[in-house]
Amino acid sequence: MDTLTHALSGALLARATAPSKPSPDELSPNARMAAGFMAAAFPDCDFALRLIDTLTYLNWHQGPTHSLVLLPVWALVLAHLFSWATRQRYPWQAFLGAASLGIAIHIAGDLFTAYGTMLLAPLSYLRFSLPLTFVIDPYFTAIIAAGLTAAIVLPQRRRPAVIALIVLACYVGFQGALHYRAVKVGEVYAATHGLPGAGIHALPQPLTPFNWKIIVEHDDGYYEALVNLWRTRSPAPPGPESGMLQRIAAGYQPVSAAAWTRHGRFGETPSQQALAREAWSQEVFADYRRFAKFPALERIEPAGDRVCVWFLDLRFTLPSLPPSFRYGLCRTGAADSWRSERVRGSFWID
Repeated sequence: MDTLTHALSGALLARATAPSKPSPDELSPNARMAAGFMAAAFPDCDFALRLIDTLTYLNWHQGPTHSLVLLPVWALVLAHLFSWATRQRYPWQAFLGAASLGIAIHIAGDLFTAYGTMLLAPLSYLRFSLPLTFVIDPYFTAIIAAGLTAAIVLPQRRRPAVIALIVLACYVGFQGALHYRAVKVGEVYAATHGLPGAGIHALPQPLTPFNWKIIVEHDDGYYEALVNLWRTRSPAPPGPESGMLQRIAAGYQPVSAAAWTRHGRFGETPSQQALAREAWSQEVFADYRRFAKFPALERIEPAGDRVCVWFLDLRFTLPSLPPSFRYGLCRTGAADSWRSERVRGSFWID
């Protein structure tokens, strides 16, 4: 989830949990909201890993700074920093609760995305995910912003913040129901097409909570469909003047008209698979193997003696746009060693 939404959610939770009549050594409502805002933004400081390289960032993002095990440590550090920043106007103990809640709601927000969060780091680096919300969800953000606005307009009452959190929880519950429906669509496809033991995955998509990517994982391939659970008719195809959002929106079809696309993890032909498997298994590609959850061969690109084998992760593809986080291995001649390379996508984070 985007950092601004995280920060706003921390401020909202801090206001909703503020005492009705704070004592002199407790934070004022505004100070508590500010602490919650900054604490909820803190876990994304791991963005600094981009200074090392993109794959290091991708593998460690939503890692130790997003850990429930380390939450008390981060909250204690932030509480002391906030107290120091206010020149000890408030003791660090006054900030500890707001800092803890801010970090906690950030972790919860990321848990609802498809990326995966290391909740138990450093005891375990297993990633947990309940993919209900796309990384940028305007409705999710709007609910939080509306609650904060009402809390600022009515500074003596915390009820608007509490109501906004309840509405937000109901919205996430609604997304959970849609996720269930999307998974059922995938199960029907697997049963109809004779794919026993297939893994069914439903990933939230941008623009509306009704947009979903359904992935049916079977053997060394995936069957993917982009659906809109609300639509009953296919959208008009985008024209040459259509903007990016229009082109993305047009890619999601009604369930009845869903177009299923097969992606081979290592391609479809024996020659593709042999070369792709060789490239995939290289030690230099270990970081990408660790990152990719739904890896698929995008293309094999020969150019004279040089050949490149490109992979993508189906989590990071959108209609009508180049995939994000595409990595490949290239070599010149069969005796040459493989080298990892990257192709940039449509967004600055690529």
